[in-house]
Amino acid sequence: MKVRWKKVVRIGIIISIISVLVIWLTNLWVVTSTQARVLTDYRHLPDSGVALVLGTSHKLMSGEPNPFFHNRMETAAQLYKQGKIIHFIVSGDNRTKYYNEPLEMQKALVKLGVPVNAITLDYAGLRTLDSIVRCKEIFGQDNITIITQPFHSYRALFISDYYKVNAVALVANEPDRETAARVYAREYLARAKAVLDLYLLGTAPRHLGEKEPIQI
Repeated sequence: MKVRWKKVVRIGIIISIISVLVIWLTNLWVVTSTQARVLTDYRHLPDSGVALVLGTSHKLMSGEPNPFFHNRMETAAQLYKQGKIIHFIVSGDNRTKYYNEPLEMQKALVKLGVPVNAITLDYAGLRTLDSIVRCKEIFGQDNITIITQPFHSYRALFISDYYKVNAVALVANEPDRETAARVYAREYLARAKAVLDLYLLGTAPRHLGEKEPIQI
């Protein structure tokens, strides 16, 4: 019995080590292959582009404003005012009538001075993969600026590369590390899953539908 238990423990340790190694290697691949296109200075962007703003909830579970959301909106609005972006696709989750990320993004951008006709709402951006594929296949954009925080931008660009979307990321400020610690931990796993989705599982967007090309 003791021999069997030791064998189970040994196998468990080996599986754990392999899992950690896979997560580390996939994270290394995702970050190193995209970091050159993660920008912090809007002056490096061409003028009059289209931006994909990746969604997140506008409030935390505590009910307080979500700094990730608000920093993304502030960054997007500044790019519009600087003439770097002339149209936004705001892509996020809208699974129920009580939770609507694209609409909240639109409302925030309008408050910050972006005209409503410069905003296209993508209600089926349930995941980063869905948002990027739909940006190309539904809205006809394969040359974009992605707006999100740095930690998220590497995965978004990695997925863009796979689908042959020419993308750079202009990153919004990140909250303090204490606020973001749980989000960072989840992102390490999300990067590993992105590699599995793309190269092993062939994961597709949950919703595509009819094309709605954006005319600029």
